[in-house]
Amino acid sequence: MDASDPLGPLAEKLLGTPELTSLDLARETGLDLAQNRKLWRALGFPPVAEDERIFTRADVEVLRAVRALVEGDGVEPEDVVQVTRVIGQALQRVAEAQVSVVAERLQRERAQPGAGTAIPGTPEDAKDPLQRAAALAPALEQFLGYVWRRHLLAALRGRLATPSATDRPLAVGFADLVGFTSLSQAIEPRELARIVDRFEAVAYDHIPEHGGRVVKTIGDEVMFAADDGAVAAEIGLSLAEAYRAEPDLPGVRVGLASGPTLAWEGDLYGPTVNLASRLVNIAQPNTVLAGDALGEGLRDDPRFELRHLRPVRLQGIGRVRAWVVRRRAG
Repeated sequence: MDASDPLGPLAEKLLGTPELTSLDLARETGLDLAQNRKLWRALGFPPVAEDERIFTRADVEVLRAVRALVEGDGVEPEDVVQVTRVIGQALQRVAEAQVSVVAERLQRERAQPGAGTAIPGTPEDAKDPLQRAAALAPALEQFLGYVWRRHLLAALRGRLATPSATDRPLAVGFADLVGFTSLSQAIEPRELARIVDRFEAVAYDHIPEHGGRVVKTIGDEVMFAADDGAVAAEIGLSLAEAYRAEPDLPGVRVGLASGPTLAWEGDLYGPTVNLASRLVNIAQPNTVLAGDALGEGLRDDPRFELRHLRPVRLQGIGRVRAWVVRRRAG
């Protein structure tokens, strides 16, 4: 262990003693250097020199399990790499969020009257975050396994309902905060983070509640999907109403479209997604705008009131017709 590394003790606690090079790892696992490097890159980690001793017995056990999957269970190597890439992206975000939460809490505690002070960058300053991260690790590991099992079951149920990953018909929606760019330049970063956190919290409250799922969040924008156009419309309207009721948040614009989609690595792609993404950019604040196909499907639904707009030209798509979707009064 490098004595100058302040994270050395935590690294050993989480992963074990770093004693192996890339070559050692290849010999012990039976996977060649190229395969190991491909998996390492898929996880999102930087390159490692062949003589650098950073790997542990935990790395050996995981790679042996990967080899058993490929050789014993007939899993294709490229499928393993694809899933590894998704896991790496997701857990990188989890780790960054965990560190941010701990750091923010410590900063608030130190700002309170009577709190001790530590000089930034000193071992004393690093002590609390390291101890708290180490203390949280076992519980968080158990929690991540539980959440993964729950999401796996939900994904399998969804795939049983619609077996094909290609040309899967879905309703896709985007909601983004109005005026976020100018807002981000006018307020403090901490306040901006609070607004983004509240934006995401409202989305996660309302989208699953009304029968949809959050596909991803990107700063001031959330992407969601539903199996039915009416469900997507209900989600869009409930989001517009919820954000409008939040005193500290600007309103949102919502764009909806329905049609074939491609599910890939936990995301959705295709012309339906592109249309919804373009529509949200031209929607008015606190307004839900739907593509022509989705709007036509809602015309006979007594819960909604629709108004057809004149055709507009959207970048990369061409001229399209859209509908403003509202709740029917009474």
